[in-house]
Amino acid sequence: MADKKVVSSVVEEGKACAVLSYLFAGIIWFFVDENMRKNSFAKFHVKQALILLSLSIVLFIVVAVVSLLAGILMLIPGVDAIISEIMDVVRMVVWLVYLVLWIIGFFSALSGSVKVLPFVGKYARNITF
Repeated sequence: MADKKVVSSVVEEGKACAVLSYLFAGIIWFFVDENMRKNSFAKFHVKQALILLSLSIVLFIVVAVVSLLAGILMLIPGVDAIISEIMDVVRMVVWLVYLVLWIIGFFSALSGSVKVLPFVGKYARNITF
């Protein structure tokens, strides 16, 4: 989906909250400040940041559990190095995907754009508050 520009007064009022939402502080600000909850720009980015944060926590937990289970397989001689390398690659890919999505969202908020994040945006649209 293409970038959309939102009315400039709405963007200016909600930009700080939107940018900070990718640093978690804006999510708290959004729920504490009534004006931010009414701001469509801030709401859009807070929704995406919430989904991105939730998804990353789930993925990192899954990777940690799989790493623990893979540790059992590492007791088999000759398999340990392969499993270790595979888990290192999986962890790196998860971190890189998270980092790329975070950068896209952060700079989208910073520039005043409404850019739907891949994988995250379709779930963020379904959140209502």
